[in-house]
Amino acid sequence: MGSRVPLTLSERMARIRKVDTKPELAVRAILFGHGFRYRLHRKDLPGHPDIVFPRQRKVIFVHGCFWHRHDCSAGRKLPRSNTQYWTPKLHRNKVRDEQNLLKLEALGWRVMVVWECEVHDREALERRLLRFCDWRAASPQTISTG
Repeated sequence: MGSRVPLTLSERMARIRKVDTKPELAVRAILFGHGFRYRLHRKDLPGHPDIVFPRQRKVIFVHGCFWHRHDCSAGRKLPRSNTQYWTPKLHRNKVRDEQNLLKLEALGWRVMVVWECEVHDREALERRLLRFCDWRAASPQTISTG
């Protein structure tokens, strides 16, 4: 067999999923298993939320810790090469996320952010999701853990 040619940066970036990531599928499975029905990736809302409950005006973002700069170890990690490109790009992601949250809240939406690292503790994530999705409960506008 021949040797493999290494992928360029753009080829590697093209392989990164925007939708149907493993953490997103895990969140959707929990919600669906509890009988919740939702819409996916509404492009008409700021930030294109991953999961949308239109009648309740609630949205859930499932963020990758690295890409969206969570304060866990994966989110604090920075690439060692091409830092002049990556540092501003990752900072822009974080700023854009904050702006989208503010826009959604101004439009009257309640927002929850689920971080990739939270998916590992399924029971805690399930409790948090159920608390957010309980339409009768009064919940704060934005629910996030960091």
